[in-house]
Amino acid sequence: MDTGALDAARREQLDWRFKAIPTSLWGLSIAEAAERAPSLFADEFVGPFVVLESAALEHNLRTMSAWCAGHGIALAPHGKTTMAPQLFAEQLRHGAWGITAANTGQLRVYRAFGVSRVLLANQLLDPAGLRWLAAELDNNPEFEFTCWVDSVRGVELMTETLRACGARRQVDVLVELGGDGGRTGVRDTTTAYAVAEAAQDSPALRLLGTGGYEGALAHDSSEASRRTVESYLDSLRALTVSLAERGFFDPDERILVTAGGSAYFDQVTEGLTTGWPDGLDVLPVLRSGAYVTHDDGFYRGISPLGGDPRIDGQPPLRSALRAWAQVTSQPTPELALLTMGKRDASFDEGLPEPQLHRRPGASAAGTTELTGHRVTALNDQHAFVALPPGSPVRVGDWIGLGLSHPCTVFDKWSLLPVVGTDGETVVDFIRTYF
Repeated sequence: MDTGALDAARREQLDWRFKAIPTSLWGLSIAEAAERAPSLFADEFVGPFVVLESAALEHNLRTMSAWCAGHGIALAPHGKTTMAPQLFAEQLRHGAWGITAANTGQLRVYRAFGVSRVLLANQLLDPAGLRWLAAELDNNPEFEFTCWVDSVRGVELMTETLRACGARRQVDVLVELGGDGGRTGVRDTTTAYAVAEAAQDSPALRLLGTGGYEGALAHDSSEASRRTVESYLDSLRALTVSLAERGFFDPDERILVTAGGSAYFDQVTEGLTTGWPDGLDVLPVLRSGAYVTHDDGFYRGISPLGGDPRIDGQPPLRSALRAWAQVTSQPTPELALLTMGKRDASFDEGLPEPQLHRRPGASAAGTTELTGHRVTALNDQHAFVALPPGSPVRVGDWIGLGLSHPCTVFDKWSLLPVVGTDGETVVDFIRTYF
């Protein structure tokens, strides 16, 4: 990555644009504010706020890096989870092979920070996006880019635009395999052969391999879902072998094969690193991205390294996300309202989970665990918390909450404090670009 761009981003000045940031830090750069090591509670951060916990972040980075290295698979984590170049840099420092994107807007952010190897897990048909990509490839020989194709028409549209703009470099593509009930991707081998032939014949494209996404076909960790994922991976491997046998790939290039969200990365790794014919040179690439923060909901329940691990010999991932919100109202003994809602936290894959309790003005040592408390609903700016009998919660208290599904947390925050082991001293800030 471009360290100069990362350093420049840390020189951005703090002000009213960054919700939750205390006014005492306005006028400082992000780097200067981090050097002050402010306290979330003593230095008047404005609630609600979401923070990242540094120890959990580092644990997750090391854990996933060790898993991939130990199982012979390259990792290109999906950057859309965080859209945080600082975290991309950490993922790359921990051995990531590249970073995955979903659209041209994300890709432009990546390139602004010098990410040099990108998988676009999608079709790229937009003429404006293709023209920008062609110029970026032509002007930057070190930039490696690969995207999906799943129709002859898509190949034709890409070819027309790239030839019309005079692109000098070919765009690398993968035939995407879909599945019944899934999203994009070819559904049968006949179509796959036709798409591969069109890509092979295109003067503007270069066919490198195959790809897909198993997570659209299964949504829990049941045996039935795992069988569905296994069947899909078998089909992806069989398609790749068949395309190779028919001469669709350059024999002097490694065949790139990629799949993988964060829910079934154990199966994806097994499916992409085993079962290949002798002599077939395959580069297996996993695209899991949510591991970097994990969560206290969806991924805790479904990840191979979640709350009920399916992997032995590897420590579970840890949630690095925490929301803090104040109790603003207690209209009945059984109900509290928090100053946090859909504008602040994820809710698409489970509601926030009350975990910690803190009195106003208390020190870190005064933070205690909460049990039996439950968020029942979120409005735009309020969370409804059901209080059990004997709850210590009262108006003015702070509640620390675990969050589910990091992909829809980060997009609500342009700047997130990173806290140290005491849970309240800020050791850094993470800037996002959505």
